[in-house]
Amino acid sequence: MSYAKLLKTEEEYTAALARIDDLFDAEQGTAEADELEFLVALVELYEKEHFPIDAPDPVSAIQFRMEQENLTNEDMVQYLGSKSRVSEIFSHKRSLSISMIKKLVTGLHIPAEALLGASVV
Repeated sequence: MSYAKLLKTEEEYTAALARIDDLFDAEQGTAEADELEFLVALVELYEKEHFPIDAPDPVSAIQFRMEQENLTNEDMVQYLGSKSRVSEIFSHKRSLSISMIKKLVTGLHIPAEALLGASVV
């Protein structure tokens, strides 16, 4: 099957996935490897359009990092301010400030893009 066009239907998408599975072990430098690379790009484009993934909200990003680092809400005071401020942020009653975002980026290495979803005050 030739894939010299964009994937526009679910059937084309499914067929492309099946062909990728067939070509998965293609040897580099072969026509099959080139076809595999092309199909992967088409599938990524189709998925980006049809199955978009929203960026996490800033609180989810922070909580994810806390889980990774085994941090508690008390540990967040140094980045967000007082215990009550941490609570307000986590209950979505207060937005992150630029200062808080800078501390989270620097101290916890949370990407700024993940934190900028909040309206900055």
